[in-house]
Amino acid sequence: MKAHVSSILLGVRDMERSKRFYAQGLGWKIERDYGVSVFFAPDGGSPVGFYGREGLAELAGTSADGSGFSGVVLTYVVRSPARVDEIVAEAEKAGATVLKPAGPLPWGGYGATFADLDGYVWSLGYSDQGEDQPYAE
Repeated sequence: MKAHVSSILLGVRDMERSKRFYAQGLGWKIERDYGVSVFFAPDGGSPVGFYGREGLAELAGTSADGSGFSGVVLTYVVRSPARVDEIVAEAEKAGATVLKPAGPLPWGGYGATFADLDGYVWSLGYSDQGEDQPYAE
């Protein structure tokens, strides 16, 4: 198995609310909307999609009753501290919970962390330490 993710599916409790958060709040473009699931235009990365939480849990053969930190953090690397600030402000305005305000990181970078409406954790980051980083933008 290669170190590759073909797509990322997030189990959401309210499909319409989640679509509004990402499409209107963060400016993501919906590529395919199947009703039971929706996929956003990947813009060069792995496609991200939503599926009803109960249905996704059933497909995976597990319970939908998860709570607390899932052990998964989605990262988004940008080219400037200013962009970190802009994105965390957009997310907060759209209803996200800021878990860690933007600021210097212990290893020398700059970042912030927020949770979307279903509690999925996004880590925004910038670092001037490397040239071959997986920049999202």
